[in-house]
Amino acid sequence: MARSLGHFRERCWKSCLRFEAVGCPEATSQVLGFLSLCDLSQDNDKVIGGEECRPHSQPWQVALFEGSRFNCGASLISNQWVLTAAHCNTGKIRVRLGEHNLRLWDGVEQLRGVAYAFPHPRYEKRGHHDDIMLLRLNRPVCLSNSIRPVALPTRCPRQGEQCVVSGWGLVAEFKNVKLPNTLHCANISILPTTSCNTDYRGQVTDTMVCAGVEGGGTDSCEGDSGGPLVCGGALQGIVSWGDVPCDTTTKPGVYTKVCKYLGWIRDVMRKN
Repeated sequence: MARSLGHFRERCWKSCLRFEAVGCPEATSQVLGFLSLCDLSQDNDKVIGGEECRPHSQPWQVALFEGSRFNCGASLISNQWVLTAAHCNTGKIRVRLGEHNLRLWDGVEQLRGVAYAFPHPRYEKRGHHDDIMLLRLNRPVCLSNSIRPVALPTRCPRQGEQCVVSGWGLVAEFKNVKLPNTLHCANISILPTTSCNTDYRGQVTDTMVCAGVEGGGTDSCEGDSGGPLVCGGALQGIVSWGDVPCDTTTKPGVYTKVCKYLGWIRDVMRKN
């Protein structure tokens, strides 16, 4: 154990040296520049219908734990702030960054506690309204090639826009299937709200966005909750809700539309 922790500290220090010019750990996503779309480990698209991500190709991906149990995904948006879904608020959150295989220690991972949790004040569990939450880490992370913030959007997502969803959620719709150990990615696109509301009987509001593949077969699922939907290098969505059990035939996943909360996000971060 001591050797593993020492290896971690050494790797973190070396990573910090690369960012010394910008004062690591004060570097933010603005310093790091444009972040690319998911680089899948295979050319074809298992998240449901996806494939295992190339290790550390989603450096903003965060794993939230309740004790030793994996609970939700999340996204790093600065060196000390994480964005996730409000329904992931368990009150006892532990944060793991730089993860790919949750059962293996690669030496690039960093562990943090949560100093403060800020679920949206209007969050409503029953209707999934305002399903968004900010977490202020107990101390800044050391940015590296494996741990980097994702950019917040400068506009709202467009219909047909290509995106990537990632998470450690179910990779099959069958019951009794265990969550995967490795991070999975899927290429999906933004779908029309009108057709999505037909599927979900008008429950999709203007602060939500639907994404998937026309005809189904690719979707976020249980265990992906709170994780990122990244379009053009920007965090456009947070995995929120959908059909349960996950439906791989017709109904898409529904995401919190991040662009609608930029003012709230910046206000909370500025005041805290």
